[in-house]
Amino acid sequence: MSAVIRLAVESDAAELLAIYAPIVRETAVSFELEPPSLDEYRRRIVAALEHAPWLVYESDAVLLGYAHAGPFRPRPAYRSTVEVTVYVHSEARRRGVGRALYASLLECSCVLGYRAAIAAIALPNDASVRLHESFGFRAVGVLHRVGFKLGRWHDVGWWERGIGPLTADAPRTKTIADVRDTREWRDAVDRGLEP
Repeated sequence: MSAVIRLAVESDAAELLAIYAPIVRETAVSFELEPPSLDEYRRRIVAALEHAPWLVYESDAVLLGYAHAGPFRPRPAYRSTVEVTVYVHSEARRRGVGRALYASLLECSCVLGYRAAIAAIALPNDASVRLHESFGFRAVGVLHRVGFKLGRWHDVGWWERGIGPLTADAPRTKTIADVRDTREWRDAVDRGLEP
């Protein structure tokens, strides 16, 4: 099996939506109630890549999962913090795909100048909690009964993790265009494939 982690491109949208849509329809992992349209999903990918990584895990030309970071909150004081998430195809779970993607995503986010990562997890979700905690995320709180989906109320847990050194001032975050041709970026993208 030949695996690669790379930046998503707009033409990946259909395959990525095929991973995401069943999660939306069948689980409370995502609080979207209906899967987005293909055009909307393309827009999300393109917009995300302006400021943060959206990575895909590809094996033998098949996309098995993806992870992305995005703004945690719109106010300027949060500019060094990203919210992160990972989704893996149902047939590729428990094979290290999510772990590989997160290793690369967190490293890429650090290279871009982000200093903290936040994850929101609809509870219960033991697999996601284990994944995040294995990467050093720590639980910081639970919002009780804040999402109603699939006929019941769901809690959301919040996890946080530092991803870079703190300085006296928040660093200016870089764009992917700023770093894409650097060795540091290439190493960060490949981090999840290291033995």
